[in-house]
Amino acid sequence: MPQRPAPEREFTMRFTSTPRGARLARRLVSHRLDDWGHPYTTPVNETLTLITAELTANAVRHGHVPGRDFHVRLTLTGGTFRIEVTDTRTEKRPPASPPATDSLSEFGRGLLLVATLADDWGVSPRPAAPGKTVWAELHVRAQGHPPTHRVAPEPSEIDLLLATASLLRDGLGSRPEDASHGGRRP
Repeated sequence: MPQRPAPEREFTMRFTSTPRGARLARRLVSHRLDDWGHPYTTPVNETLTLITAELTANAVRHGHVPGRDFHVRLTLTGGTFRIEVTDTRTEKRPPASPPATDSLSEFGRGLLLVATLADDWGVSPRPAAPGKTVWAELHVRAQGHPPTHRVAPEPSEIDLLLATASLLRDGLGSRPEDASHGGRRP
């Protein structure tokens, strides 16, 4: 198997194998994506959050072993996000391709959603312990420069003088009652 390059960003956490743990995992992945420059309402955040929700729900429903947690790992490597959900149950591996579901069934669409939304997905044995890792990858286009925390420069004395002159010229700030009308005169 070819070696994967080291991730540029990585988030790993362990959760209780309960519905509450699955919800927390989904929310924390969404928060981490927001921190990494993919706000909550962007397609990348929404897609990866939905994939995480499906994989963690499956880990709780099908991979649960009493007293054992599941692990979530989110990485970004070269424009590819990879979400991995590892549980401790070896014998319940998902099928290589999602089965067709009954249109009246309430269940059975999770892996179909993952297969549809992800660019690639699969299952691999858990390294060094019993269990499995279900993973999905999403390729994203670079959106210019990576997000950086920008700090506004301190205003110079000239900037402050120009701003003050502009306010005085427009008549703002000259009378206290003008402020309550957003600077507009009644």
